[in-house]
Amino acid sequence: MTPEYVVDFPTLGFLWSAWKRRHCRVPDRHQRGAPFVEYDWQRWVTANRGRIRPGVVHDPDRPLRNQAFVYRRHLVIAPQKTGKGPQTATDAALAACGPSEFCGWAAEGDYYSCADGGCPCGWEYEYLPGEPMGERHPSPLVQIMATSEDQVDNIWRPLVSMIHLGPLKKLLLPRENFIRVANLSDDPDMDRIDRITASALSRLGNPVTEGFLDESGTYLKANGLRKTAETIRRGAAGMGGRTTETTNPFDPAQESYAQASFESPRPDIFKFYRNPDVVPALRGKDGKPLSYLVKANRRKIHAYAYAGSDHVNLDSIEAEAADLIGTDPAQAERFFGNRIVAGGGAWLPEGLWSARRADVVAAA
Repeated sequence: MTPEYVVDFPTLGFLWSAWKRRHCRVPDRHQRGAPFVEYDWQRWVTANRGRIRPGVVHDPDRPLRNQAFVYRRHLVIAPQKTGKGPQTATDAALAACGPSEFCGWAAEGDYYSCADGGCPCGWEYEYLPGEPMGERHPSPLVQIMATSEDQVDNIWRPLVSMIHLGPLKKLLLPRENFIRVANLSDDPDMDRIDRITASALSRLGNPVTEGFLDESGTYLKANGLRKTAETIRRGAAGMGGRTTETTNPFDPAQESYAQASFESPRPDIFKFYRNPDVVPALRGKDGKPLSYLVKANRRKIHAYAYAGSDHVNLDSIEAEAADLIGTDPAQAERFFGNRIVAGGGAWLPEGLWSARRADVVAAA
């Protein structure tokens, strides 16, 4: 990892990243079918999602579930096309059939074996002494939420592709509107991944072991989706589960679910947001953020916002951003400039977010 992402805490993240590389596949483009290797920023998010509280004691009869982890909730804010969807697909697969749960601290010679979790691939992972160990959830109930069927497909489509392209096909069985987790039970209401949208709420209110909330910046009181997301979160709390949000920068005038998470002072919410406006090189001589309407400035902002997502072509991003600026400049800044700006394009008042930046992973 780069120096800005230093993992100096106990985490299941190393196991998880290795498990993803072995079981998940790149879902599209010219590398389709290759092992899914996380970018540095994705590994940093994975490391923090898997961060374990030092000194916790595992009781196999009463596992700690979400209380073993430092973070109960996670928020990832990033521009379009950085790889949020495929990354979340790997997280959903892990929650359903991978070593997602803490089960103690490793001694010399301990290792994780896929065979112990019912996976026939033969993969093993050798722990370092003192490293957290992981095991499969015995009854996974995973939900993936988005505003619409098209939106939920940003995660669902790469997840189904990953299943068909690699060893996940032995563990996860796609059906029309859900994915069955194989080899656990015959109960139709258990061991599954479900999709939740504004028009498909039949599973809403059910128990949840892991919830993934895509584009939570569009979950508003007006469209009812803030309440839907809160219902999923309560379902996860009842099962000792956790939730992860991914979104483009939100419009602060809309009071979205993502904004509430971003503003929350709760210490058990992990926040990842690489804010270009805290970078000195992306400010003008007057100290203000560079104007996004100037092409030369946009190039600098995009280079920062998309750093570490090597598949992105910045010329393509510039072309799309230039098109959108003609009709909705504020949306262009949010989608591609990774800036939190109001719908009218007005900058947030200087210092509005500064009191909360200590809680935000904002890599300069």
